Amino acid sequence: MESFFAVVGAISGFFWNILFLVVLVGGGLYLTIRLNFFQIRHLPYIIKQTFGKILDKGKGEGTVSPFFAVSTAMASTIGASNIVGVPAAIAFGGPGALFWMWVIFILGGATKFSEVVLGVHFREQNADGHYVGGPGYYMTKGFPSKAVGKAMALAGAFVAMIYYVPSIATQSVSLIQNAEAIGINKYLAGAILMVLVGAVVLGGLIRVSKVASKLVPIMCILFFAGSLVVLFANIGNLFPSLSLVFQSAFTGTAAAGGFIGAGVSMAIRMGLARATYSCEAGMGSAPIAHAAAITDHPVRQGLWGVFEVLIDGTVCTLSGLVVLASGVWKEVGPAEAFTMPAVAFQRVLGPAGTYIVTISVFLFVLSTIIAVIWYAEKLVEFFFNTKISKYTRIIYTLSVMVGAFFGLEAILAVLDLANALIILPNMITVLVLSPLVVKLTKEYFSSGEYYLKDIKK
Repeated sequence: MESFFAVVGAISGFFWNILFLVVLVGGGLYLTIRLNFFQIRHLPYIIKQTFGKILDKGKGEGTVSPFFAVSTAMASTIGASNIVGVPAAIAFGGPGALFWMWVIFILGGATKFSEVVLGVHFREQNADGHYVGGPGYYMTKGFPSKAVGKAMALAGAFVAMIYYVPSIATQSVSLIQNAEAIGINKYLAGAILMVLVGAVVLGGLIRVSKVASKLVPIMCILFFAGSLVVLFANIGNLFPSLSLVFQSAFTGTAAAGGFIGAGVSMAIRMGLARATYSCEAGMGSAPIAHAAAITDHPVRQGLWGVFEVLIDGTVCTLSGLVVLASGVWKEVGPAEAFTMPAVAFQRVLGPAGTYIVTISVFLFVLSTIIAVIWYAEKLVEFFFNTKISKYTRIIYTLSVMVGAFFGLEAILAVLDLANALIILPNMITVLVLSPLVVKLTKEYFSSGEYYLKDIKK
């Protein structure tokens, strides 16, 4: 098994170095330029139309409210990777990994916006009357060559169905490590999580979206508050930590204490991989949730995609700064990277800090897993049919226990490789269809029915 994971890790390293620097950073920059930096220029409007309209039920066609849809998407993006994935990136890639995460977050706003717009534009109704969409649908319907689009859609869906097993395992292992820190047996923690996940996902889309809409605000507020307290207690180290982030992004970081040391290449790889896994820009997962939203225009729902990246980037930044400012990144070994935030919180808040992180991780993990299982179900539905897809909820729920049997580094190697194979066809399609995204965006921002009408209110 060690040899297998070593080979997988080597292949993952190839994808996540120069190749994905071009695909993700270059692709995100291209979309940002094509869209005239709209995620920056229209940020106040985007916040007003998203955060300012959380309780809006939406108007137009769809299955769930815009907030329910974005809650499901955010349940996946705002997950354990925000709390423990960032320390893992720092443990293996050094503080500079956080800088490369910021690059993805800034450019990822245009990427995820484009994905959501395409997901809503090409969506359709399934046998149950629910609106469904995602990469498979816009590849099949929108790609210039229907044969190539169909082939990429089926290949991407197949790899993604496999990908969600290590993805779920990554979430569960993060909870298990933190549960063990407070004396809970890892198998017991995994079993409890699996039962709770099953109770939610077996209820289908409506139950998933309702639970997500309740969990997301609670878990964000809890972790935000705790992080700000820890940062305030280490305020003297905050600016030196920020300086270290920028410096090591281009020079690498020497080993210190429990830190293994990292070069620029590893900082880029871990920053890109962990940020992409966290905010999911370029992966094509968010459009699956957003395609179900009640909305009057694809671009209006696309604004929620930018909102997701903004919130996700904020949580990841807080997590990274907590680990750096507290100094625990130099003291805790890479194998226990997931426990870094708990150690930092405990030093400031005592035993209560450990419980805050553990509870936060539990909520983040629970919300993420129920969201990604629903994503996986929709992929199975696209690949096979609606009837078969419902049975896979059980299979993906059982995969929660995988995290109790395998180590972090092995799971991340498989996860990164599968992630790379999903991103390539999706980013190619998004870039090919970018003229359509530009056309729809211009239509929205120049129409009296949408943007002009909104700003007059």
